[in-house]
Amino acid sequence: MATASMAFKSREDHRKQLELEEARKAGLAPAELDEDGKEINPHIPQYMSSAPWYLNAERPSLKHQRKWKSDPNYTKAWYDRVDEAKVDESKQMDFAKVEKRVRTTGGGSTGTVRNLRIREDTAKYLLNLDINSAHYDPKTRSMREDPLPDSDPNEKFYVGDNQYRVSGQALEFKQLNIHAWEAFEKGQDVHMQAAPSQAELLYKNFKINKEKLKSEMKETIMEKYGNAASEEQLPKELLLGQSEREIEYDRAGRIIKGQEIALPKSKYEEDVYINNHTSVWGSWWKDHQWGYRCCRQTIRNSYCTGSAGIEAAEEATELMKANLARKEATEDKPKSTQEKQLASWGTEIPEDLVLDEKLLAEALKKEDERKREERDERKRKYNVKWNDEVTAEDMEAYRMKKVHHDDPMKDLLH
Repeated sequence: MATASMAFKSREDHRKQLELEEARKAGLAPAELDEDGKEINPHIPQYMSSAPWYLNAERPSLKHQRKWKSDPNYTKAWYDRVDEAKVDESKQMDFAKVEKRVRTTGGGSTGTVRNLRIREDTAKYLLNLDINSAHYDPKTRSMREDPLPDSDPNEKFYVGDNQYRVSGQALEFKQLNIHAWEAFEKGQDVHMQAAPSQAELLYKNFKINKEKLKSEMKETIMEKYGNAASEEQLPKELLLGQSEREIEYDRAGRIIKGQEIALPKSKYEEDVYINNHTSVWGSWWKDHQWGYRCCRQTIRNSYCTGSAGIEAAEEATELMKANLARKEATEDKPKSTQEKQLASWGTEIPEDLVLDEKLLAEALKKEDERKREERDERKRKYNVKWNDEVTAEDMEAYRMKKVHHDDPMKDLLH
């Protein structure tokens, strides 16, 4: 049941209530009485004189403002005031670890906040007052970098918030995320946020298999090369064959440095003699031709004739030279100028050629007529006489009338 002051009032009743309160404050009307018959100061605000709704008060009273513990019949089984809760003083308070309620979808859980410091310690933003030192974020109370990087690490109690990211469980969580990303890129259906348990189990199996593979590889190397740290005595071939010389190889197994470079060998078979030869092909060179040194033959698949073949080849060469000299000595004398008048097509002009000016003019005229016939076939006669004999004058007229396509003045000549 609501109080009388909280009941619904009309506009007229509300106006009369305000006028009554003003008269009581001015002393023109008597003060209002509470349940015990005591006067209520009219200057007390309404929110203090009105009792809470759960007390079911019928009229304004100040009883709920008095000391409630003095009532012997009062019981606190149904309502505990906030200041009644006491902290167990026997429990030691840890100021570096503050427990608080965290609102979650499951109804709430207890979390831990470690960003508070002990009041006696120096604040992190006061360790180095240089404006160029580590940045401090007052909103998150974080300072990632070390404020005193040059001081002795044994004397520092704070080296920045980044130390938590590279140590402890933060580093393990970072490696777990990296492994999940790499596994997803290689085709495995794993997601750190969607299935964290699966990702953690996969990372655990990966570490086990990695250690197993590393141990197997170590055992294989020790079985093949031995273990220098063991007490077993090394075999003599290893003791006598060991050296401090370092040799570097490439991927193909060839020596790069550390030893005398061996001469490169051909990919073909070497020192293989065929057809009774005692030397390989290419051991002889003469007149831009390769051959065999044993018999000096330049034919690849020839049969070796030895020193006899060399002597026979030399005799044949001498005989060929003698024949050429005899032929040059017995050559006919040069033909006369009369005989040189006849020339064939395509021959070059001799140096001692003598041309008749009259015959040359006639040959030039014939060449002009021939070209006109070529340009206009209607002027060509039906009965054509053909003469195979070409004189030097005819050849010279043809050369003089011939069009040189590479001549820049060819269009102006005709």
